[in-house]
Amino acid sequence: MATTCILDTNVLLHDPEALACFGDSTVLIPVAVLEELDAFKRDATELGRNARQVTQALDELAQTGRLGEGVALPDGGLLQIRPGVDEDLVGCHGLSLTRKVGHQLLNLALYLATHRPETAVILVTKNVNLRLKADALGIFAEDYEVGRRAEALTEQYMGWHRVDVSAEFVDAFYANGKASLEIPEAAPGEYAILMVDGKPQAAGKVGNGGIYTTQAPDDGICGIEARNFEQQCAIDALLDDSIKLVTLSGRAGTGKTLVAVAAGLHKVIHESVYTKLLISRPTLPMGRDIGFIPGDVHEKMRPWIQPLYDAIELIRDQDRRRHRRTLPPDIMESDDIGIEPLTYIRGRSIPKQFFIIDEAQNLTPHEMKTVITRVGQNSKVIVTGDPEQIDNPYVDLHSNGFSYLVSRFRTQPISAHIGLVAGERGELAEIASRIM
Repeated sequence: MATTCILDTNVLLHDPEALACFGDSTVLIPVAVLEELDAFKRDATELGRNARQVTQALDELAQTGRLGEGVALPDGGLLQIRPGVDEDLVGCHGLSLTRKVGHQLLNLALYLATHRPETAVILVTKNVNLRLKADALGIFAEDYEVGRRAEALTEQYMGWHRVDVSAEFVDAFYANGKASLEIPEAAPGEYAILMVDGKPQAAGKVGNGGIYTTQAPDDGICGIEARNFEQQCAIDALLDDSIKLVTLSGRAGTGKTLVAVAAGLHKVIHESVYTKLLISRPTLPMGRDIGFIPGDVHEKMRPWIQPLYDAIELIRDQDRRRHRRTLPPDIMESDDIGIEPLTYIRGRSIPKQFFIIDEAQNLTPHEMKTVITRVGQNSKVIVTGDPEQIDNPYVDLHSNGFSYLVSRFRTQPISAHIGLVAGERGELAEIASRIM
């Protein structure tokens, strides 16, 4: 049976390349959706850029034929722009056609389902309430999920595997720095946590038919030491220069940001592998002008970046306690640390830098692609996020840029993902993170 997909405005704002994601289906864009896109096109936000990109793509397709009659899409399927229908099919259900564009989409879906019984009509929208209304009216509706693969969702993929071994095996592993161990479910570059009688006793990196001990200085990195074996795996990936992308997931208090910043300071200041530690995190909504906050770009970003400064302050305090300090006394004012608003990342090239993107669960997949493709030669990117703490209303647990990045890079040898589970911030924070 042929399929007709009616796209809501939020789908195109979420992913401006959505037109190419429906195979051989007929894609309908109602005129009312174009009106909403037109209202966004002057915005200086990412939504405005997406609206302009969609409009440009439609204009290019218009050069190949009349959009009202339907034009072929490059990757298959047919695109058609059509007006709404005069017949009011939703009024009897208490819905007004004049109040909401969503009701016009429902009305169009009902009309097509009635007049084209040979075609499966699907309303594609990221508006949960609109999908509920569609279900009540007997209209098939679905969410738009860019690049979603259930088996690769962040909450399921941890990047490490628990393996039961004997105490003698652990002793030999520590003595030799490696051990022969087949872990069918683990890919090279992932990690294994060795369990003895149900308790974790060691962690190693999987590769070449065995596992190898993780790397870390004896006195930690800038005074920060791993408090659990998941953090130990994360530090190993952060210090491995052959890994260009590290993604860290976990609830608040698991140490994602702390170990990332500590590793960055270690690599930039102690080892001089990278020229700069570049730190950023989204401001919500991403792309909104921050000019109303007085001061230069660092002062404007300070409210958004303060948690990272807190992490640096904690690391500096720990570093002071060491016999041989790594960090200079004026680290907070050092040129070795930079703050870059993600708003202005487009068009940049970032070579030989240790680049941390914090709270990345608030990015869309398109925004994430924009950021990652800015990375230049000899740089390392660390992306931290908790998909269960999303503040951006335009993404969810599955469609956010962080989960999308983890899914797409899961099989790439230059990347590593570590899921952090244990909370280390404090007893109260850990309990609150679990039960609230």
